[in-house]
Amino acid sequence: MRIIVSNSNKQNFFPVFGLLFGAVCWGIIWYPYRLMAEAGYSGVVSSFYTYSMATLMGAVLFARHWRRVTALPTSAIILSAVAGWTNLSYVLAVIDGEVMRVMLLFYLSPLWTLILAHFWLKERIHRNGMLAIMASLLGALIMLHDFNGSGWPLPRNQAEWLALSSGIGFSLTNVITRRSTHLSIASKSMLVWAGVAVMALMLLPILGQQAPAMSVFNAQQWQLMLLIAVLLMAATLFVQYGVTKITAIRASVLFLFELVVAAVASYYLANEAMTWNEWLGGGLIIAAALISAMQPAHHDESIGIKPAD
Repeated sequence: MRIIVSNSNKQNFFPVFGLLFGAVCWGIIWYPYRLMAEAGYSGVVSSFYTYSMATLMGAVLFARHWRRVTALPTSAIILSAVAGWTNLSYVLAVIDGEVMRVMLLFYLSPLWTLILAHFWLKERIHRNGMLAIMASLLGALIMLHDFNGSGWPLPRNQAEWLALSSGIGFSLTNVITRRSTHLSIASKSMLVWAGVAVMALMLLPILGQQAPAMSVFNAQQWQLMLLIAVLLMAATLFVQYGVTKITAIRASVLFLFELVVAAVASYYLANEAMTWNEWLGGGLIIAAALISAMQPAHHDESIGIKPAD
């Protein structure tokens, strides 16, 4: 029997593949960073080298786009700085924290995006937006509350505070991106990669660290960092392609596949398991992400720094 594949199916396959590929990359990229940490190289050092490699490769592939970036308008500088912190804090969080708790705290980003867009871009929060805000807050309270102890339901360690700040940074980045219509997707992607590298370089002396000489790394570590850099670039570009071809609601559902990948990977690679309140709170946060995607559409151009990324 002959199977006929329609053009619409062909057109949908590649955007869906791009989003799922990005979700898989971000769901497992914490593991090679942890391997580098076990070898004695901090997340800041690893981020500096991997994002520097991504920036250099991007500069070669997208050389013509640098002309817009070199003018360095204020919005480009702010975008690079905020996105730089967003990605760097995320990497540091997944290295030291429990992967699923870190990712769920990051996935509070729709809450911050709704609030920032309302007060900064003057976008109206509709009923779905209010439901998303309430579901996000309730999910966070349930997940963070220590039912065996007392105190406020707050992040319990530095990694979780970093994850929370990363989600806020991601939301701020998305809002800035909406205002940076003069920059192409390639330009924004390179600004993100360069922003992380510069942010890591600035943070090293503050933490009393320094970037080791390139000769310190062995061949296996170079291969690992190159793999991370290629995954970062591929995830960014594949996601960029996907979000321009698929509706926001479908894209949001596909992005959540990252959590499935991370849950399986963290269980088998790091022996991490979630408690009942983390499952319940996480479910509400995921529901909030889906609800927020049902907000009336506004013109938006994502930069793919993290699937929500």
